[in-house]
Amino acid sequence: MEPLYLTIALDTPLDKVFDYRWLPASAQNESEQPQIGQIALVPFGRGGREAMAGLIVAISRETSVPLDKIKDVIEVRAQCQALSPAWIELCRFAAEYYQRPLGEVAIPALPKNLRVPKATSLNSNLKKLAKQKLAAPASDASPQQPASLNPEQTAAVEAITKVSPSQSFTPFLLHGVTGSGKTEVYLQAAAQVLAQDAQAQVLILVPEINLTPQLEGNIRQRFPGLQLATLHSGMAEGERLLHWLAAHTGHARIILGTRLAILASLPSLKMIIIDEEHDPSYKQQEGLRYSARDLAVWRARQLSIPVVLGSATPSLETWQHAKAGRYQQLNLTERAVKAAVLPVVKLINTEREKTSEGLTQRLVAAIRLRLDKGEQSLLFLNRRGYAPVIHCDACGWISNCTRCTAHLVMHKLDKRLRCHHCGLEQIIPRRCPTCGNVDLQPLGRGTQRLEEGLQLLFPEARVFRIDADSTRKKGSAEAAFDTVHRGEVDILIGTQMVAKGHDFKNLTLVAALNPDSALFSQDFRASERLFAQLMQVAGRAGRAAQKEGGNSSEVLIQTRYPDHPLYHALMAHDYNSFANDLLEERQHAAMPPFIYQALLRAEAKQLETAILFLKEAAHCLHHPGITINDPIPMSMTRVHNIDRAQLLIESTSRPALQAFLKEWITQLRGIKTSVKWGVEIDPVDV
Repeated sequence: MEPLYLTIALDTPLDKVFDYRWLPASAQNESEQPQIGQIALVPFGRGGREAMAGLIVAISRETSVPLDKIKDVIEVRAQCQALSPAWIELCRFAAEYYQRPLGEVAIPALPKNLRVPKATSLNSNLKKLAKQKLAAPASDASPQQPASLNPEQTAAVEAITKVSPSQSFTPFLLHGVTGSGKTEVYLQAAAQVLAQDAQAQVLILVPEINLTPQLEGNIRQRFPGLQLATLHSGMAEGERLLHWLAAHTGHARIILGTRLAILASLPSLKMIIIDEEHDPSYKQQEGLRYSARDLAVWRARQLSIPVVLGSATPSLETWQHAKAGRYQQLNLTERAVKAAVLPVVKLINTEREKTSEGLTQRLVAAIRLRLDKGEQSLLFLNRRGYAPVIHCDACGWISNCTRCTAHLVMHKLDKRLRCHHCGLEQIIPRRCPTCGNVDLQPLGRGTQRLEEGLQLLFPEARVFRIDADSTRKKGSAEAAFDTVHRGEVDILIGTQMVAKGHDFKNLTLVAALNPDSALFSQDFRASERLFAQLMQVAGRAGRAAQKEGGNSSEVLIQTRYPDHPLYHALMAHDYNSFANDLLEERQHAAMPPFIYQALLRAEAKQLETAILFLKEAAHCLHHPGITINDPIPMSMTRVHNIDRAQLLIESTSRPALQAFLKEWITQLRGIKTSVKWGVEIDPVDV
């Protein structure tokens, strides 16, 4: 047989694919030839000393590469079935839209153990999969009976599952108040889709890893005979490969994961569900900066399958799509548990009511009332550590990070000052480094300091803290939430980790501390995020039926600005008015979703170097309908001794912006510079 020439996409910054020669062994037949979508191991780099895994995207009997320069394929991994044309097309779209090489999209989307030079892990996992060793309940287990649906839930399930193939593609926005039973709608809609096709797969996305265990438990109880694969960055590489292979081969019928799961290989995908679709965690913030939510909508359109975007506080982009009729809106206006009602939201003016240990007397009394009734309270403070900074009254010294434009946060339990941006750690000084004063004081309050204060105020209470510091070890977050669910906690302190997705049956009081800073942020999305965050955490209260003699559910917000419209909309549980007013403001100000943006970020050892590069970039190409703003330092200018600046590009036309970026990035690659730069499409932090 004559040699074949394989066009292979590699994970390199070079915007190209590479041709390699495949030499057949003797007596090989057609079935043993390479296929498009298979993984191949090839030599790369100077002298071909480095072996890299790549994706075969084309096969030909001819090549334009001179034969004396073409290199031979080391190995084609035929033991793993080829990735589908639809999956490759998804990667092509992501590469084109986010202006990255195909290989930078496709290869990192694969498990690491599929890409390593030695395939022993791949072979062993394929054997495990063949023996059905992927964790799954026994097929003869009795499934948990679905809950009875109210009329709104029933209508939502019917709308999602009764889509006719002749209908034009329309995503669904499932807009339901907190506790309205969106998860039950997901599960019953999924059950119908899975029952209609014996090979059908359903993909369920959640924004954070800590939300997977509770939902995974619900899925396993509801579908005991079906294999479930989970995909997220917290998994060990061998475990992740096993679950990825289960999805890729079709063994797993339900796939639950975080944003990376949207790029999983799913040959029989029939439905996509995006829970808490508004969450910024769906946007990747390094490498390929993709939006899993947006790719999910594109993938559903590609396959003509239903996609459900669920949230109590939809993103303004999704809300605008629904208002314009591009998405079909399904509303859940009541809590699923009949006797459960939305909590009463009240404001505490901290200008008038002074605080002790960060708490007003009114809040302390509310916590005491819950303790007396055996109910749980949640205090939400989105700031971990003991104190944001320590300072010296004598000379004004404060604990700044020497590598970042940030403060070193005091972590009292670890006896460390820690930078939450670069990881720098220092021992807490006994005296001021500048003047020698021994009376250094903490400024502000983090979750650790709040925990200490609550233990002093309520020594008899079981106080428990859940944040990134207390859940560092694998499995610790799941164990912590189980502790709360078992009722072994009286007062829970938490950051945004506890704000969404958790169903605490005995929680009747939620208090939000110090939320005001977001009201005056330079980020135009800050108020949208604050409202979503507060409404989500407020929704943890009163999700179960009120016990006889128990307290009504209540949300208390300590604020210095009780007259702010955001808080009044929150008191009324009125997302609709808040979102519509915010959309009107965005339209007048020509901001997303009424304009499209891209951001060129530059990093250098000196800020001036980064700014000069951005100025050169701003003038290297002009295009009608494109606005190129002035380069500015990023809000967090210095991180780990690297200075950062940015250049914002805007257009009222998405196609015009894409056309400009394609030509512009080509010119940027021709600029000789020591600056590290990258372009982000649809940035969420401007």
